[in-house]
Amino acid sequence: MEFISPEILNYCESHSNPESELLQQLNRDTYAKILNPRMLSGHLQGRFLAMMSQILRPKNILEIGTYTGYSALCLCEGLVEDGKLITIDINDELESFSSSFFKKSKYEKNIEARVGDALQVIPTLDILFDLVFIDADKPSYSLYFDLVIDKMRSGGIIIADNVLWSGHILKPEAEQDFDTKCLHQFNEKVKNDPRVTVTMLPVRDGVSLIRKM
Repeated sequence: MEFISPEILNYCESHSNPESELLQQLNRDTYAKILNPRMLSGHLQGRFLAMMSQILRPKNILEIGTYTGYSALCLCEGLVEDGKLITIDINDELESFSSSFFKKSKYEKNIEARVGDALQVIPTLDILFDLVFIDADKPSYSLYFDLVIDKMRSGGIIIADNVLWSGHILKPEAEQDFDTKCLHQFNEKVKNDPRVTVTMLPVRDGVSLIRKM
């Protein structure tokens, strides 16, 4: 499901800051060489992530789900000078692709890319995060939230992607597949958690902004 028309999307993109040349190349190469390129954040969502990071000016960012590295580079745009972004992905086949673009960027020294199961990696991180981006396997969203919430500073932001799941979230429960049910449970969990406030936005496939109190 497309939440806005292609014409509106084009208008929004043309009236937002452009992608850098490196992000344009990453976008093109992902679509040309990598399976499931729709997983890429893309121009408009990338500018949204960059803006949120620029507003927060985070010292430490955690990204759960690297894919080809587009969103990581966007999130790095708001890092303080000596800040760090840790990005985790379980797919080791994409590591060389994403790392090649990290090395071309000015954020190479700020990015720590880890290959592995985020459910196992996150508990080993002794870091207080200012910003977390969740964009990995949907059944684990609630688990990721539980693992990161106590590793965030007060006022920190979690951005959860794909929370509308192409509109499947609106189907009757009996017609929902497993991923959709897990996302609905996550959305309900966050809405009812007294430690956070949340606003869900219909940006691309739906993003939730979750602020720790």
